[in-house]
Amino acid sequence: MKLGEILRDLLAERDITQKQLADSLYISASTIGNYIQNTREPDYDTLKRFADYFRVTTDYLLDHRVSQTATHREDELLRLFRSLTKDQQELFLEQCKLFVTYNSKKGRSSESRITEHKSG
Repeated sequence: MKLGEILRDLLAERDITQKQLADSLYISASTIGNYIQNTREPDYDTLKRFADYFRVTTDYLLDHRVSQTATHREDELLRLFRSLTKDQQELFLEQCKLFVTYNSKKGRSSESRITEHKSG
């Protein structure tokens, strides 16, 4: 995933405009637009300012992983999880467990249908 897409996602997630981001960071709106369109890349200082503003790592912005996660989606999931309150994290974990249980039961149901079909 490119920086522009990541910035676009972060803006949408926070429901702010490119202009609002530009004003907050004292960067021209056109420069922000160039970053989002991937026609320009920010310097290190600007990259760090983005990271501070969005409370993410520069690795997250650059879609660079060291090995703890396999994909940008996993990075995003971890970042979002960490931004939740403790109560919200508990609720989220319970919901995830329900999905896993559902998928497990769904898989066993499919396997039993296949076995029944083969033996029938």
